[in-house]
Amino acid sequence: RAMAAGGRGWFRALALGVSFLKCLLIPAYYSTDFEVHRNWLAITHNLPLSQWYYEATSEWTLDYPPFFAWFEYALSHIAKYFDPQMLVVENLNYTSRATIFFQRLSVIFTDTLFIYAVHECCRCINGKRAAKDILEKPTFILAVLLLWNFGLLIVDHIHFQYNGFLFGLMLLSVARLCQKRYLEGALLFAVLLHFKHIYVYVAPAYGIYLLRSYCFTANNADGSLKWRSFSFLHVTLLGLIVCLVSALSLGPFLVLGQLPQVISRLFPFKRGLCHAYWAPNFWALYNAMDKALTILGLKCNFLDGKKIPKASMTGGLVQEFQHTVLPSVTPLATLICTFIAILPSVFCLWFKPQGPRGFLQCLVLCALSSFMFGWHVHEKAILLAILPLSLLSIQRAKDAGIYLILATTGHFSLFPLLFTTPELPIKILLMLLFTVYSFSSLKSLFRREKPLLNWLETIYLIQLVPLEIFCEIVFPLTPWKQHFPFVPLLLTSVYCALGITYAWLKLYVSVLTERSSVRQKAE
Repeated sequence: RAMAAGGRGWFRALALGVSFLKCLLIPAYYSTDFEVHRNWLAITHNLPLSQWYYEATSEWTLDYPPFFAWFEYALSHIAKYFDPQMLVVENLNYTSRATIFFQRLSVIFTDTLFIYAVHECCRCINGKRAAKDILEKPTFILAVLLLWNFGLLIVDHIHFQYNGFLFGLMLLSVARLCQKRYLEGALLFAVLLHFKHIYVYVAPAYGIYLLRSYCFTANNADGSLKWRSFSFLHVTLLGLIVCLVSALSLGPFLVLGQLPQVISRLFPFKRGLCHAYWAPNFWALYNAMDKALTILGLKCNFLDGKKIPKASMTGGLVQEFQHTVLPSVTPLATLICTFIAILPSVFCLWFKPQGPRGFLQCLVLCALSSFMFGWHVHEKAILLAILPLSLLSIQRAKDAGIYLILATTGHFSLFPLLFTTPELPIKILLMLLFTVYSFSSLKSLFRREKPLLNWLETIYLIQLVPLEIFCEIVFPLTPWKQHFPFVPLLLTSVYCALGITYAWLKLYVSVLTERSSVRQKAE
C-alpha cells in the first residue's frame, strides 16, 4: 500500500546509507562485549555441547539462551577462515585486524534481518496522511527513526553487540501480529526469547494480546469480549509453538541434566541491584536519594561516619551498592515492583482493546516498567522501549511528544558507554543529527496540531547540553576528578532517570485515560 513500487527506491537508499555508515565505524572503539562474543565463538566451536554452560576459562562465561549459542556456533564456522586464532578458548582478549573485521562484519551482515523487519513494519502503517513530499510520508519518517536509530548504531557498531539482529526478530513479530498473522508472530517471539531472555520483559503484552485477539475470535457490539468465541484449536496451536521452540532450545540440556546450570547462568541474581553504571531508572533515583540522605546525615551528625561502608561514599558506582539510610533492595522486591508496574497496562490491553496500537502501547509500557524497576538493569535496555515507540510516534501527536522525550533522554543516557576521546565527536554528531531529524520530521507531520512538547519539557531537554559540556569538558579539569570520579556518571544517570520516569508516567496516563475503541473489527 504505502510502500508501493515507486517507494521502494528510497527505502533501499536509507538501508544502504546506514550500512555504509556502519562500515565506516569498523575501526572505532569497542567494549569488553567484543571479547565476550569472541570467547563465545571459541567455546561453541571447540567444546562439546555438554561443556558450553560450564566453561569458565574467561570471566565472560556464556550467559545467553541456547539459540544464541548456536548462532555463535554457526558464525564460528565462518570465523575460522578469517583468523583461526580467535577460536582458541585460551586466547583471552585476543584481537587481530582479521578478528575485528570479522566481528564487525558479522553484526553488519546480520542486521539485514532488522532492515527486512523495518520494511515490514512500514508496510503495516496505513498512509492516511497522503503527503506529496516523500520526506513527509509517515512510512519514510518511521524508516529513518528505526534504521538510523542513534542508540542502536552506537551500541551495536561502536560499543559492540548484536541487538539489531534481535530487534529485527522482535519488530518482525510485531509486524506479523499487525498483519493478523498471529501464529507467525508467536513463533518469531518464542524464537527471540530463546536468543536473548531480556525480551521476557515484553512477554505479558504478547501473551495477553494473542489470547484476546487470536484465542477469542469475536467481540460483542460494544467491544467487550464474547466469551463463547473461545477457540480451543487456537490455544492448542499457540501452546504447540511455545513447547516445540522450548524443546528445540532447552531439550538437549534437559537430556544432559544441565537445565539448572543453564538457568543459573541466565539469571545470575548474585549481581547487584544496579549495573556498574546505574541505568537511568527508579533505582538510580533511589540510590541518589540514599547518597544525599547519607551526606546530610553525616553533616547533621545523625549518622556515625565509622559505621558507613567506605565504598558507598567514594567508590560511587560499584556493583554491590550498600544502602545506608534507605532499606536495601532484594531481587524479590524488584520483581514485585515490576509486576505491579506492568499490571495496569495488561488490564488495559484486555479490557480496552485498541487493536495493534493497544498492543504496541502495552509492549512499550511493559518494556519501560521492567526498565524502571528491574534487577541489575543495563542502560542499553532502554532501546527495548524506544524502538517500538517509534511505530506509535508517527500515528498520533500525543505519542510523538512522549517519543521525543524518551528517545532524547534514553539516547543521551548511553553516552557514558563511549568514554574514549576519538568517539566524542562521533557520538555528539550522530546524536544531534538523529535528534534534530526526529524533532523536525515529527513536528512537520503533526504541524496542524498543538506543539508536541510544552515549555517545561523543552527546557528539560535543552538542559542536556550544559550537562554534557560539564561532564565532558568542565569536570575533567577540576580537582574533584581525582576524589569523585563517579560524578559525571551519577549526574547523567539521575538527570536522565527524571526524563524517562516522566515519559513512562505520561504514557501511562495517556493509555489509562483513553476511551475504548468499539470499532474493534475495523482495526
